[in-house]
Amino acid sequence: MSMKKRILIIEDDNDLAGITGDMLQNYGYEVRRAENCGAAFHILTDEQFHLLLVDINLPDGSGFDVCRELRRVSKVPVIFASARTDEDDKIKGLDMGGDDYLAKPYSLREMLARVNALMRRSYGAEEEAPVYHFGKIKVDSGMRTVERNGEEVRLALREFDLLAYLCAHPNRTIPKEELLHEVWSAFSEAELATVAVHIRWLREKLEENPAKPQYIRTVWGAGYRFEMPEEPGNARK
Repeated sequence: MSMKKRILIIEDDNDLAGITGDMLQNYGYEVRRAENCGAAFHILTDEQFHLLLVDINLPDGSGFDVCRELRRVSKVPVIFASARTDEDDKIKGLDMGGDDYLAKPYSLREMLARVNALMRRSYGAEEEAPVYHFGKIKVDSGMRTVERNGEEVRLALREFDLLAYLCAHPNRTIPKEELLHEVWSAFSEAELATVAVHIRWLREKLEENPAKPQYIRTVWGAGYRFEMPEEPGNARK
């Protein structure tokens, strides 16, 4: 089972956001909504998305502002949706880092086709989410589950995201700064110490001896290294 692609709709029109979100959810996407720039930035501090659908005229700013700030730290695809259909507005949106421009009023079929096309260009064809095995532990990144000795290990949201990132980048030293950026998002106000705390929690739940970890190793002065043994069935980057 593949992990659902996540879309953030930044739109202050409740009716339009509702029917757009319903259409995307019916197609299999996971959808979140923000009604203004402030709400969007708040959501982006804690969550990551595969695509943003952004209105330009927002109550507390412009969708252009959201895209400009986002492009400083992320390449996530952005589709602008706006009643402003002048050529200058379209060019400005694309120059700001937008990937597509959808004129309002738009048909839901056209919107969905543009979203699907941009998802394919950005992420390729849908692939089976990888499953990782190490020792007595199984990590299913699609189902977002972890088992140890066949028993479920309950992880918090960020604990799982951190573990999944480590599994996807095995046997190399990963700086704390990279983990903070990739797992907590570039907009997060979390500090480097947060990474160390979550590493400790993962060790306590997964390692036989958390004081002498076998898998999640500290590389002093550099970061962390996830030691994944060569086992059949492990996904490899």
